[in-house]
Amino acid sequence: MKKSLLFTTLVILISFTLRSQTKILTTAEKSNYQSTSTYADVMSFIGTLQKTTDLMRTDTLAISTEGRVIPLLIIGNPLPSDHSDLKDDDRVVVYIQANIHAGEVEGKEATQMLIRDLVQGKNQNILKDVVLLVCPILNPDGNEKFSKQNRTNQNGPANGVGVRHNGQRLDLNRDAMKLETPEIRGVVTNILNKWDPAVSVDCHTTNGSYHEEPVTFTWMINPNGDRNLINYMRDEMAPSVSNTLLKKYKVENVFYGEFLDRKDIEKGWISYASEPRYIWNYIGLRNRLSILNENYVYADFKTRTNGCYNLLWSILEFSSEHKDEIKQLITDADARTIKRGLEPAVTDSFAIEYKGYPTPDKVTIKAYDYVKYTDDKGRERYKKGDNWREVTVPYIADYFATKSTRFPFAYILSISDEKVVKTLETHGIIVEKLSTDIIIDVEIFKIEELKPSNRLNQGHYTENIQGEYINESKEFAEGTYIIRTGQQLGCLVAYLLEPKADDGFLFWNFFDKYLAPQWGRRYYPYPVYRVINSINIETTVAN
Repeated sequence: MKKSLLFTTLVILISFTLRSQTKILTTAEKSNYQSTSTYADVMSFIGTLQKTTDLMRTDTLAISTEGRVIPLLIIGNPLPSDHSDLKDDDRVVVYIQANIHAGEVEGKEATQMLIRDLVQGKNQNILKDVVLLVCPILNPDGNEKFSKQNRTNQNGPANGVGVRHNGQRLDLNRDAMKLETPEIRGVVTNILNKWDPAVSVDCHTTNGSYHEEPVTFTWMINPNGDRNLINYMRDEMAPSVSNTLLKKYKVENVFYGEFLDRKDIEKGWISYASEPRYIWNYIGLRNRLSILNENYVYADFKTRTNGCYNLLWSILEFSSEHKDEIKQLITDADARTIKRGLEPAVTDSFAIEYKGYPTPDKVTIKAYDYVKYTDDKGRERYKKGDNWREVTVPYIADYFATKSTRFPFAYILSISDEKVVKTLETHGIIVEKLSTDIIIDVEIFKIEELKPSNRLNQGHYTENIQGEYINESKEFAEGTYIIRTGQQLGCLVAYLLEPKADDGFLFWNFFDKYLAPQWGRRYYPYPVYRVINSINIETTVAN
């Protein structure tokens, strides 16, 4: 009996050991980096890996336009059964997403490799401090439109990649504010609102300047985000991650950007995408740390994948080692945002125009000079030179306001628009209704000029508005919608509802039908009024 029990125990132990040591390969690894994963490959990889571990489970992030389930992988030790399990948990939540643009594929492969190696034992002590969320294929519809003719400037994989847009032919990385795609609504609803990750990473492949470094990355830069968080990323986290990636993992890297002038690369290096339509800047508006990863398009596919893989490890290691500091930083940022909204001072402002300035430290880049040539149509072009040289140049990544407006206590909607209200609530914003009729002093934006863009942008002729605020005492009926800025997402509230914001609801046509009559050249007042000073208003939560 004892021998039988011992034999059974031994079989179980051997089986468990073999199961945990089995290395499941990604499509990239199996093909010697000639191919990238199809949607079916990713789902098969996840299913196979799930059978080998109790440290991971799979949830649904969203259903794509074409009906594909978008997987969300949750990894932890202990593994939380739900986001509510983390209410009093000391661990920090990190979220990594890849394949938002389905032609930019190394993040898709690197995230699969990362979760496999993590659950099978590599650096597993990280899970003492980190709960990891991973979406390896955010854009499955774009992923399945494989062709060797997609991204022909990209150095592999040889057997083709998907396309940039999703099943609606929209760019997911321009949708963070308007939330028109199921994929980004899923990210906001099922990750940001539920799990509230302190650190997020968005993986891409760059299309930019010529240099030697295979990995680039940067941080959230929109000036309406919390400046302390931006400075922490700039001065502490990003330099540390860069150093770990170089010294520990031997991967050359540089902060993401492009040369200001390809004819004179000494002028500087700029991180230019500053609007919150980009998901990493949007997350910054929510008072969370966010990283954009852009891997160098001209490096070979294997080098890009392994570089991305090691960057993700470097980020996880920093997040693990500094978890208490990170959690305190975002707690403090939330408190500042709420306090500012509850008691806005005359000096509190919202940036409606802004400009990039050099960071305190310059960046050093192993850059190739551009060689000018004339193409077969007589046009002046530039191509990569044969040799690289190190240049140390200003890094334009600190964005500050050049024109601002007062930051208000609240916004009141003069219209009852289901799309507007629902989109605000999908973002996680608290929307309330007036409990009684009231008369209060408000600012009304009087429109002087309204111009749509000359060409479509993500299916929109986006609006550019000119005008000024005027003061008025106005009566509002019971049930009118009011959105206070004294909440965690107060910065996002202002960005969505300020009429001159460069990425708000007016810009994306949410209010078009309320702005002008059918006949004539006059304009109606902008249908969102500002309450500037803190006052006592009786309200109930809308839904």
